Amino acid sequence: MTTTSRTKIYRSLDEWLVDNWTKLFLSLYGFWILLPFLAPVFMQAGWIGPAKTVYAIYSFLCHQLPQRSLFLFGQKTMYSLAEIQSAWQNTFDPLVLRKFVGNPSMGWKIAWSDRMISFYGGIWLFGLLWLPLRNLVKQIPWWGFILLLLPMMMDGVSHFVSDFAGAGQGFRDTNLWLASMTNNVFPSWFYAGDALGSFNSWMRWITGLLAGLGLVWFAFPSIDSAFKVVRLTRKL
Repeated sequence: MTTTSRTKIYRSLDEWLVDNWTKLFLSLYGFWILLPFLAPVFMQAGWIGPAKTVYAIYSFLCHQLPQRSLFLFGQKTMYSLAEIQSAWQNTFDPLVLRKFVGNPSMGWKIAWSDRMISFYGGIWLFGLLWLPLRNLVKQIPWWGFILLLLPMMMDGVSHFVSDFAGAGQGFRDTNLWLASMTNNVFPSWFYAGDALGSFNSWMRWITGLLAGLGLVWFAFPSIDSAFKVVRLTRKL
């Protein structure tokens, strides 16, 4: 192959990457965020080894607390801490609780918590929406990104601090402060615990999506501009 031929191939690859980097990213990233959903599928199929591998890999990226995770192939989508303790161990230690992946009756835990599904899934979703709108949407300033990221940081840190008292024992588990602020206008189940529809659940889903939106809105235009600069430089 001649030098000229190689140059043409490299330029063609550059042009393709500039035009299609978002599609390539969304494909690879989509596979990465899909794997945690395959862990319960593997468990249900009896493929224990592959399932444990997925749980182990993603345990470095997520706390995987079962009371804040979704379950597949079971009686419920989510289970309370009391139900997890009854099926696993009567403990408030998050490090012990996170090891519970489920059973044939309750189903099997997705290797993402609800917050991580919202955040990482939100990046993929908003990236997909950004693709056809990339020439219309301007990049948000850095402070806009911080504002969209801050709610998840505050919610996550407050949960982390609360869990030092033990899972189910901290101020974010009872949310008595919120009940007092709202004069108990909502049902008791809304304030306490992590069930779908509870305050804690809503906060994790909403703040995760906001952070995902902020990351895409801030980072994707920068990456796209960088690829375009590289393409223009190569043409000079």
